[in-house]
Amino acid sequence: MLGIPVALFFANGVEWYMHKYALHGVQKPTGGRISFYDLGMKNHWSHHRRVRLTQYQDDDLYLRPMENDAGRAEIKGVIFLAGLTTLVFPVAPFFTLTSYYCGWNYYNTHRKSHLDPEWGKKTIPWHYDHHMNTNQDANWCVTKPWFDYIMGTRVISSADLQESNPLGIKLPTFIENKLNVLARRYAPNAFAKLDANMRIEESRRLKGVEKEMPA
Repeated sequence: MLGIPVALFFANGVEWYMHKYALHGVQKPTGGRISFYDLGMKNHWSHHRRVRLTQYQDDDLYLRPMENDAGRAEIKGVIFLAGLTTLVFPVAPFFTLTSYYCGWNYYNTHRKSHLDPEWGKKTIPWHYDHHMNTNQDANWCVTKPWFDYIMGTRVISSADLQESNPLGIKLPTFIENKLNVLARRYAPNAFAKLDANMRIEESRRLKGVEKEMPA
C-alpha cells in the first residue's frame, strides 16, 4: 500500500520535470530552445499560443484529440510514461496501478480544464496561471501544485487564484488552517519564495512586461 502515496508523489514530480524540460525546453544562449522531445515542445508551444488567444480554451486540441497529430502525441506520451511503471509491477503493484491512475488523471484534468476554462480556473488555478501569467515558464504542475511549491516555481497571479492550501486539495477548514500554519512554520523559505514570486508577477503586470513565447 505504500506504493500508492509514493506513486502520487512520483507522478507529480514527473509532471513537473516533463513539462519544464521536455515540453517547454531549455533556452539556449544563442537563442531558441532545445528539448529532448522536440516535436512535443513544438506542439506544446502551439497549444500555448492558441490558449492565449482564446482565454485558456483549446477546442482545436481537445474536442477531437484523436483527429490531430498533437492530440495523438499527447495521449501516446502519457500512456508510454505510465506504461514504464509496468516494469516494477511484480514487486510494486500498487505503485504501478496508481501510476496508471495518475496518467489518466493528468490527461483527463488537463483536457477538461481547456474545454471548460471556468472549471479549470477554479479547480487547477496553478495551471491557469501557467498559461495566463506574464511568464509562462513557471507553474509546471497540472494536477496538483506540490512540486511547484517544493521547487519554488509556483507563481500566483492574484489572491483569488491562490489555492487554499499547498496540497491543492479540498480539506475541512480546521484541518486546512492547521496545515497552512504548519507549512509556513516548517517551510518558511518556500513560502517566502512564493510571496516573492507573487510580488514579481504583480509588478510585471503593472508594467505591461511579458516574456515572449518562442516562435
